[in-house]
Amino acid sequence: MSTPSPIRIAAVLSTEHRGRLMSHAREVNFPENARIFDEGTRSESFWIVRSGTVTLEIPVPGRRPTPIESLGPGELVGWSWLFPPYVWQLGAQAMTPVRAYEFDATTVRMLMDADPAFGSAVGHWVGRVLALRLHQTRTRLLDLYAPRLTAG
Repeated sequence: MSTPSPIRIAAVLSTEHRGRLMSHAREVNFPENARIFDEGTRSESFWIVRSGTVTLEIPVPGRRPTPIESLGPGELVGWSWLFPPYVWQLGAQAMTPVRAYEFDATTVRMLMDADPAFGSAVGHWVGRVLALRLHQTRTRLLDLYAPRLTAG
């Protein structure tokens, strides 16, 4: 049995702030294996997963992209939209058919600027997501590249 993510939108944003954000959502679908975004490309949207699984990946020269994390319902896909220069730091792929809510990054940033309480709530949510993703990326890279210790 898996533990619900502490960074899912319902666990982090108040009903009021969640409603405000969701009023700007657009429903989208991604087929299995679809690329959602690639590292280094412009970040103009972000998503909240409704159903399905999205895998975040880091490119590794000379190898296939390395999976960092799998995201499911209620989880945020993408944080690079909030921080200049608005360029993706990871890649994302739909591992199953995915239904998601899509948000225009410019619109949400304008809403955040216009309402400091909303902006603070969304900013703290994205910050929590970013901190977790950084930790998971570090852990995954250590798993792949740290020297193997052998019992002697």
